[in-house]
Amino acid sequence: MCESKKAGIIGLGMYLPDNVLTNKELEKMVDTTDEWIFTRTGIKERRIARNDEATSDMAVNAAREALKDAYLKPEDIDLIIVATITPDMFFPATACLVQEKLGARLVPAFDISVACSGFIYGLAIASQFISSGTYKHALVVAAEKLSAITDWSDRSTCVLFGDGAGAAVLGPVDEGGILSTHLGADGGKGDLIKLPAGGSRIPATKETIEGRLHFIKMNGSELFKHAVKIMADAALGATQPLGLKAEDIKLVIPHQANIRILNAAAKRMGLKQNQIYLNLERYGNMSAASSAVALVEAVKKGLIKKGDKIVLDAFGGGLTWGAMVIEWSK
Repeated sequence: MCESKKAGIIGLGMYLPDNVLTNKELEKMVDTTDEWIFTRTGIKERRIARNDEATSDMAVNAAREALKDAYLKPEDIDLIIVATITPDMFFPATACLVQEKLGARLVPAFDISVACSGFIYGLAIASQFISSGTYKHALVVAAEKLSAITDWSDRSTCVLFGDGAGAAVLGPVDEGGILSTHLGADGGKGDLIKLPAGGSRIPATKETIEGRLHFIKMNGSELFKHAVKIMADAALGATQPLGLKAEDIKLVIPHQANIRILNAAAKRMGLKQNQIYLNLERYGNMSAASSAVALVEAVKKGLIKKGDKIVLDAFGGGLTWGAMVIEWSK
């Protein structure tokens, strides 16, 4: 065990499949247009994993990059958490598969399933182990192969989702780190976005397959109504205890869901356009991986410097939500 310290992100990595699916290509698959998709979602293209490329494969690629960035080896990791709603299989946990593929030690490894809020939930859990001194280094990976559970005949949902992975290594830091976290959930609104069949409630049968119940089902209009308020309230829940105002935040990295949701939430939070990082146009909604990949990109582009205060903000199926204030320490 190590002494109690602040927990911070000391390494980042990401992975995106090579295959790009554009709106123009989607026009040939379903009754839609590039203009319709972009106007309503802000998405131009998304990445699609190969048939032989599972969530754990993408997770490992992102994890290796994060370990390299942290100047650590797999054997230095004390805990592995994978945030995903598209695991390789129900069990074993994808985190266990990642552990084996990385060649990590026999450390605790588990998955969390909170949809698009997964990266923030994972960071929050890992940070507690670091700050308490239980573990020194933790690996948090958010990885999704949403193309595997997308109904490519449903034009209302298939235009939204993409595949990818982002990873963070957490460790003790002397300055900055994770300053505040706000998490929440409302199971009463779980029906707004879900995968109906395949679990113990509705096991897989010929009828569920023919009924296309193993794909994402979403009530988009209702979800939109709740998402704007949820994201704004979550961000306030994390910033207000610290006495932070909008002008104190260098960058907000939101879950990349829909451009209209993000613009409305930003307005509600009193943010300027240059305070929000967006990559939605290029990748679509990658669920838990969205905010992870966006964070990696923002850092790589030099938009975040040591001492900057940033906010991660997400909502997802469950409904779940989470926000986190980080003072960058690298």
